[in-house]
Amino acid sequence: MKPLDRCLLYTFIDTAYLHGRNPAQVAQQLCDGGSDLIQVRAKGCSVDDVRRLVERVARVIERADVGLVINDHPQLASEMGAPLCHLGQEDFFGYSHVSQVCGPQGSLQIGLSSHAPDQAERAVAAGAAYVAIGPIYATATKPNARPVTLDYARWAAKHVQIPWFAIGGIDLSRLDAVLEAGARRVCVVSAILNAPDITQACQSFKERLISAGRS
Repeated sequence: MKPLDRCLLYTFIDTAYLHGRNPAQVAQQLCDGGSDLIQVRAKGCSVDDVRRLVERVARVIERADVGLVINDHPQLASEMGAPLCHLGQEDFFGYSHVSQVCGPQGSLQIGLSSHAPDQAERAVAAGAAYVAIGPIYATATKPNARPVTLDYARWAAKHVQIPWFAIGGIDLSRLDAVLEAGARRVCVVSAILNAPDITQACQSFKERLISAGRS
C-alpha cells in the first residue's frame, strides 16, 4: 500500500450496506475505482464472522496494493497481517498510546476516530497513524452522533499534522464544501456502497480529490 500521506480515498466494506452482495466483488469494485484504503466494518458481528469476512476480501485488496483496515479488532488485525486497525474513541478509552493496543514491536498501525479538537490532539499524542475527523454531516452510519460541521475540518486543516480524513455524510454534492474547508482526504461509506455503480462512484470521488491536491 502507498504511504498514508498519499492516500486520498478511504472506502468501506460495511456489512450494513452489503445488501446480500458478494463482499469480494464489492472489494474488487472499490479497488478498481481507485480506493487507497478499504476498511472492513462489521458492527454487531462476532470476531469469527469478521475473520471470515476478512478472509474473503483480503487477497483482493492486497493484490490491488490497497491498504486493508480492520475495524474494532486489533488482535485480529495483527493475526491476519493487516497493516491498519481503526478504533473509535470509546474503544480507545483507558489507553494513552497505541502501542498499548498493538504492542511496541508490532507492525500494526492504529487509526482513531475523533469528534472534537481535544480528541484529535489526544489521538496524535497517542501515536495514531491517522485521525478521522467527523461526522461532518449527519449520517445513517452513525445515527446517534451529532455532526461536528465543517468548522472541525477547518480546525483540523490548521492544526493536525498527521494524515486526517473527513468523514460523515460526505457525498459528491458536499465534497466541494469539504475540500474548501481544507480536507484533502475523505472517508465515504453510503455514497459509494449505495451507488448504482460502485467503481464509477469511487472514480468520481478520486478524480475530485486528485484535482483538489493539485490546486
